[in-house]
Amino acid sequence: MNNTARQQKINDHIQKDAFANYLGAKVEIAAPGHSRVFLTITNDMTNFHGTTHGGIIFSISDMAFAAACNSHGKVAVALNVSICFLKPSYPGDRLVAEAKEDHSGRRTSLYDIRITNRDTGELIAKSQDQAYRMNEWFVPE
Repeated sequence: MNNTARQQKINDHIQKDAFANYLGAKVEIAAPGHSRVFLTITNDMTNFHGTTHGGIIFSISDMAFAAACNSHGKVAVALNVSICFLKPSYPGDRLVAEAKEDHSGRRTSLYDIRITNRDTGELIAKSQDQAYRMNEWFVPE
């Protein structure tokens, strides 16, 4: 299988994320170790202050992390996640979570995730996540 076909199989596998699909999030793999998730905030995604619920922001960050760390075709799971919420967002805001691989070791990898307002460029939250790579491929090399 050539590299293009392999990357397509990896992308197809990641697109099966039921929760991302439920929220209406669009998951995009930009390159191995690099992903983006796009989500428009609806009224149903707010807390009692009328701002985007922290769980939604965490969720799109986690989706970007999962896509980036699994984008090599090897099963990867979260070891540690640390997120800082910096600014509120509101219904109608279009958020993007972008994950970039900062370190890739034999078994562990580290990712920086930025969640921004796509229209204003404002930084909404920032996360640093660590993954553990299992000795299992869902799309072999």
